[in-house]
Amino acid sequence: MTSSAIAVSGLRKAYQDKVVLDGIDLDVQAGTIFSLLGPNGAGKTTTVNVLTTLVRADAGTVRVAGHDAATQAKAVRAAIGVTGQFAAVDELLTGQENLQLMVDLGQLPARDGKRVVAELLERFDLVGSAQKPVSTYSGGMRRKLDLAMTLVGDPRIIFLDEPTTGLDPRSRRTMWSIIRDLVDDGVTIFLTTQYLEEADQLADRIAVLDQGRLVAQGTPDELKRQIPGTHVRLRFATVAELDAAARVLTGSTRDDDALALRVPSDGGTASLRALLDRLDEYAINAEGFSVQTPDLDDVFLALTGNRTQEVSAK
Repeated sequence: MTSSAIAVSGLRKAYQDKVVLDGIDLDVQAGTIFSLLGPNGAGKTTTVNVLTTLVRADAGTVRVAGHDAATQAKAVRAAIGVTGQFAAVDELLTGQENLQLMVDLGQLPARDGKRVVAELLERFDLVGSAQKPVSTYSGGMRRKLDLAMTLVGDPRIIFLDEPTTGLDPRSRRTMWSIIRDLVDDGVTIFLTTQYLEEADQLADRIAVLDQGRLVAQGTPDELKRQIPGTHVRLRFATVAELDAAARVLTGSTRDDDALALRVPSDGGTASLRALLDRLDEYAINAEGFSVQTPDLDDVFLALTGNRTQEVSAK
């Protein structure tokens, strides 16, 4: 059984007469990746600021790592790590010195501090660059060092704001692998990202925020199934089989060049089984099939009316 790393109920926040968050409920299970998506001005940054004790809520309850964010802010801060959109590293120091600085600020014993620094350099593949000034690091190396610095205090919940902004595809996938490894170790990740593919690849659950209200929550697949357009694509070996299937499966759309048939479906196992049974009933053999669903771009546009280019962590 998993427990809640973050539990939010009825969260409200307003600035003067502008309501920024209007009754938010969230439940982030420990050891999972939770992604919060939304267009500019949706309230994502305010949500993260409340969860990390930087801003007090006007109403509602917020518990992080079992602690009340309003009355036990110090305990919450001790349990979390926050990595911002821009790497918070000192370019004049070496990678090792940056990590050692975090150790010293955390007041770890000298022996433990040396061990922690060595382990993090190894874990993030920074040993070869440990003695070089951070000013010589690539964007991907800086992001890795920034995350390594966040881990000095061994936080069990990490807030990642745009962790791969500006990274090339290879560095982005390296960061994804690091994030997955953290979760395998039991860390909980609260992710905001402008890359919907990133949320799709990483998140166990996603919440979509629009104008201060949650408009949807669920797994990536659950969200995609809410949007019309899911269908089964059947492929056939001959035109005759395609013709026969098209006659039986009314409402389908055919692709003669690909010898394929597009059949509207909810993508569930029951409807898929019924579809294949229907073909068997008429002795029609499909060479193969696949379930095609809308992607998170489609979901985001349908739920918020905004295109994905407008997604940000603001």
